[in-house]
Amino acid sequence: MKILAAASEIYPLVKTGGLADVAGALPTALRPLGIEVRSMVPGYPAVMAELKSGKIAHHYAELFGGKAALVAGKAKGLDIIALDAPHLFNRSGNIYLGPDGKDWPDNGPRFAAFSQSVVDVARGAIKGYAPDLLHLHDWQAALAAVHVKFGGGPKTVVTVHNIAFQGQFPAHFFASLGLPPAAFGINGVEFYGNVGFLKGGLACADAITTVSPSYANEICTPEFGMGLDGLLRSRRQAVSGIVNGIDTDVWNPETDKDIAVQFDVSTLEKRSLNKRAVEKRFGLTTGDGPLFCVVSRLTWQKGMDILAAALDTLMGSGARLALVGSGESGIEREFLGAAQQHKGRIGAVIGYDEALSHLMQAGADAILIPSRFEPCGLTQLYGLRYGCVPVVARTGGLADTIIDANEAGLGAGVATGFQFSPIDGPSLQAALGRAARVYKSGKAWTMLQKRGMESDVSWKHSAAAYKELFSNLPESSA
Repeated sequence: MKILAAASEIYPLVKTGGLADVAGALPTALRPLGIEVRSMVPGYPAVMAELKSGKIAHHYAELFGGKAALVAGKAKGLDIIALDAPHLFNRSGNIYLGPDGKDWPDNGPRFAAFSQSVVDVARGAIKGYAPDLLHLHDWQAALAAVHVKFGGGPKTVVTVHNIAFQGQFPAHFFASLGLPPAAFGINGVEFYGNVGFLKGGLACADAITTVSPSYANEICTPEFGMGLDGLLRSRRQAVSGIVNGIDTDVWNPETDKDIAVQFDVSTLEKRSLNKRAVEKRFGLTTGDGPLFCVVSRLTWQKGMDILAAALDTLMGSGARLALVGSGESGIEREFLGAAQQHKGRIGAVIGYDEALSHLMQAGADAILIPSRFEPCGLTQLYGLRYGCVPVVARTGGLADTIIDANEAGLGAGVATGFQFSPIDGPSLQAALGRAARVYKSGKAWTMLQKRGMESDVSWKHSAAAYKELFSNLPESSA
């Protein structure tokens, strides 16, 4: 089976979040199952730098305002086709946001061009290549499913990584998309009078997946569907959830070069040296209480305002906190202020540092993930892999991947972390208190760590589920 996967970012070439990790790891996981994946990605500077030996496979005299080309080649073990359109993608900084921190004003044309190029490849733009299926990730690629529905092409699967991001643009933009008038309707891209890239993809795809079973159910409800729940309920038979895996070669405490001391489940005592390294990096004093960490976007969705409000309680329990992340300026200021107020107890680094995130997973006792909604989440899976016990909100993929350390879970020896619900301050504080008590018990905490490290968080089972989905698409479900 030949699959053309399209995503706006792909690790290790370009990454802003978990989408890149999935787009980069899934092709490798599918290969042993007889599925050949070529990955399409916009030609950002970082991508084109890795494709210096790539070959131009198709020319565009004009594509949404400028010349462009499709460049095919190998990069970091991936089979890549890049849309080299300098007028759209040759920009420094964030791939979605301008220097002012707001969306690039031409994000509509940028990703409309990307989706168009995906469909062009599917229809034979690259000589000798004809994919059996398009796997389209998030709104930036979802428009390709609309082109296929109204103009022909292979089967399409749209994967929703976060339904909060939908790609909505003014109605007048429709005229530039090259779609027939019928596509601007309830069964196409029209969404409350505007153009909705994700809405169109969900309406037109042969199958819709999310990155966890619980999130697949949640987005069919008004609370989590972000205005698309009615459409998703009408297509419920086409919606399924497949939990993400992680790249267990990249995230491997036995071989990780970004941590102070490598270890495995039989040498957990070595984690203490990584803990000392985390404390030094964040200016934290040593103590008997647990060291919690946060590796996250600092946003309302991630529940970071709830955590910020609970910091005094956390400090009162004798715990410490190391945080790395960036996001909403108000939340950033709260954590920086808390770090000043509780010097030696709270350390905060604003920004993102991939190597530092590895060290934190290897050294902190627990990772906090109080998200209001979480399609899948990857940091809790990294935590399991590294013996960093997850404390998570009971939502989406967090609920699917962490077994709560309640009395039954601990007694049966199956628990891997702590869940809390409802997602508010009192529930979070109660979970932190539970975690602190189990930590002090010693033996039970070690059991949690070992159970987590022995969990299979690889892509093995998820890749098999994707293969089954790809192989059994109905003739027409749209």
